Amino acid sequence: MTTATKAILAAAALLLVAFGSEGLYLHHRNMLDAQDKPIVKPTFKADPDDDVFLHHEHPMSLADQKSLKGRTLWVSAGGQMEFYPVTGHTVDYTHPVGYLLGAEKITVQDAIEQAAPKKAAFRIPQGDKQILLVFTKPAGNKLYAVPVGFVQGTDTNLSTDEIFFYDDPHKLFAYWGPQVWQAIDEHRAIPGMTEREAQMALGQVSDPKGDTTGDRTVIYDDGGHPKSITFRDNKAITITDQKE
Repeated sequence: MTTATKAILAAAALLLVAFGSEGLYLHHRNMLDAQDKPIVKPTFKADPDDDVFLHHEHPMSLADQKSLKGRTLWVSAGGQMEFYPVTGHTVDYTHPVGYLLGAEKITVQDAIEQAAPKKAAFRIPQGDKQILLVFTKPAGNKLYAVPVGFVQGTDTNLSTDEIFFYDDPHKLFAYWGPQVWQAIDEHRAIPGMTEREAQMALGQVSDPKGDTTGDRTVIYDDGGHPKSITFRDNKAITITDQKE
């Protein structure tokens, strides 16, 4: 081996040692930096509403609906379900009274089947016949009916579990507080409401402007009197009337 070759090999060995030492130093320094930096754990804010147990009865027939006679229910699908006057056992579809509002209380008097007008639009399909709950409101004894399902051939489809609470929402969500519940019962929105509270107050018919619940603007139909609410951190910060 020539003197020149030995010199080249020696230089290469020194470079490898240098690179190796640098690598070990950088690894050591990174380990120390990692120890100095606090570990940031992702935060998760639980929504207490998600822990509320909502009782369902899974009705499958007209008989199941008739078994609700005498029971008190509260409206969950606020602003969606149109209701009608009842004379005898006949529903007057031609003169709708209005829409059931969020957390509104009714007392079931009966359940009936009736063919609905084919040309009318309903939240519940007409099917061959609709199944309707006949009810009274706390203010009087007048009978009304609201569609809760339909019969198509031999199939019965019922949505009572989605339309109503079987337990008083004022108790289920008591932690919302008296001020919020007063506003809900008066069907108005107030600053500080969450999206779910505002929906209970103004109804489920809405147009959200964004995909992140609690951090977006939502326009609520509010019975044909639309209101725009902007939420930040799931609290209403601005409430404005929209042009109808």
